[in-house]
Amino acid sequence: MSNFEYVIASLPYLTLDFKYPGQTGFNSVISDIKRDLDERDAELLDFLLKGFDEKELTADFYAKALRCRNKFLREYFRFDLNVRNAKVRYLNAQLGREPDMDVMTGEDPDSPDVDIDGFRFNGGEFEEEARVDAILAGSDLVTRERELDDLLWDKIDSLATFHYFDIEAVLAYVAKLHVVTRWLNLDEEVGRDRFRRLLKDVRGTYKGVMYDDK
Repeated sequence: MSNFEYVIASLPYLTLDFKYPGQTGFNSVISDIKRDLDERDAELLDFLLKGFDEKELTADFYAKALRCRNKFLREYFRFDLNVRNAKVRYLNAQLGREPDMDVMTGEDPDSPDVDIDGFRFNGGEFEEEARVDAILAGSDLVTRERELDDLLWDKIDSLATFHYFDIEAVLAYVAKLHVVTRWLNLDEEVGRDRFRRLLKDVRGTYKGVMYDDK
């Protein structure tokens, strides 16, 4: 059985000047986390990590994600799928193509396994659709990516609400750390700002559950 209190307590304390060399540091954190997870929880973490690799994001992957029994993973990748499809539709509109061209819906007749619970996986209800469309309409590419990641961050928070010492808390931390790492590689100033947000989130967890951080 995973010792989640120990896992969460062992997560890196992220100071304002914290910095590690890209993916090497990220992978080191992941290795430390995995040592204290049981096999079942480690498999859930591996599935999340697989979804960080663009090459793995196929119709089959999303089909498996939307069937996952873990609610965090299921809803995280549902959101990811919806955002990706929104980007495709936006580009289609800009290029004068058919609106649903290249949108991932799982409707390939040669891939029957992507049917999920009676409907083709179109992502289901997408409550953030209007916000995503507004962000995509912005003219600055970096600002758009930053705002999309802000929206993702908020989504992660909502999925991890009331989860403190369980696999959902670990998955949420890793998902946020992945966002932070990406921005450290792209824009160090933005990356450091996201580290400050992650530090605040983690300290807030301890304040509410373990101790009063005065």
